[in-house]
Amino acid sequence: MRKFILPAALLALAAATPAAAQVKRIGAPTSPILQAAVVPAGTDIMYVSGITPPPVNAGAPAGTAPEFGDTKTQTIGVLKRIEAILAAEGLTHGDVFMMRVLLVGDPSKGGKMDFAGMMEGYNQFYGTAAQPNKTARITSQVAALVAPGMMVEIEVQAAKPKK
Repeated sequence: MRKFILPAALLALAAATPAAAQVKRIGAPTSPILQAAVVPAGTDIMYVSGITPPPVNAGAPAGTAPEFGDTKTQTIGVLKRIEAILAAEGLTHGDVFMMRVLLVGDPSKGGKMDFAGMMEGYNQFYGTAAQPNKTARITSQVAALVAPGMMVEIEVQAAKPKK
């Protein structure tokens, strides 16, 4: 009878332990981004390549900012594209823990990146009542992206517990 105590205790412990812990998100509640994220063992990680914006103004000349919209519009378009990629794998923006944002300088802003416009788009997807999770993130200004008129490219990493 004694040899059943240890296996029974291990079984009870295993039943009480979740299959995989959630991503630990570290940062001030008032910050729009995380200071850090810890992804535990037993987690599937998805890497989404840099995604660029879809054209939004069909009549605009190809390769111009009007074809893709301003920084806010481009950010929203990119995050919607990322949302579809995540959904295809059973993930949401709530599973994103790391983001890299590349911004081209906006000609209408003297060639400086429109950080405020990017944040207006970002804040529609992260840190909301419907989706309170935020990401660890870097935002950088770059000289150009793959096509003229594109001012936003975003890549993300998302995680979910293994099944």
